[in-house]
Amino acid sequence: MIRLEYFAEQDFQQLIEWVPNAKFCLQWGGDTFSYPLTKEQLREYLLHANHADASDFIYKVIEDSSGNVIGHIALGNIDKKNNSARIRKVLLRATETRGKGYGYAMITTVLKIAFEELLLHKVTLGVFAYNESAIRSYKKAGFKEEGLIRDARKYENEYWDLVEMGMLEQEWMEVQGRN
Repeated sequence: MIRLEYFAEQDFQQLIEWVPNAKFCLQWGGDTFSYPLTKEQLREYLLHANHADASDFIYKVIEDSSGNVIGHIALGNIDKKNNSARIRKVLLRATETRGKGYGYAMITTVLKIAFEELLLHKVTLGVFAYNESAIRSYKKAGFKEEGLIRDARKYENEYWDLVEMGMLEQEWMEVQGRN
């Protein structure tokens, strides 16, 4: 269905085009980026990523059948001492790709890397509480809600709650039917 390949400089313009406004930029990129997204910000984002000892692996998501780039996802904050990481910057490109299982495939593919290649113990993520479809997809993949950070981010005159979610390696094995 999909495959992940390292995000690189030749992918910058496409990602910039996918971030249409400041609200979306905050929802997708958190405090890492500011709107408008620029190539300079993306160069900084990639500076220490995608090499053997990196603490961040940043991917573009490619649809197998068409070869088109349909998304973006990162596995970051890799902590080798505590065997943990955080899924970040999850973006599924266009509305025509939504509701077809691509989001779920993105998450399970990056979890396979985390648990089966990097041999991590725990993977976490944060998702804004209003993003109910993403929360459903994360739960379907096996994530558990671990807490709620109230008013975690401010956009204009509103505050957004952040749902913290996590998965342990044993839970991944159970989801995969290998307990």
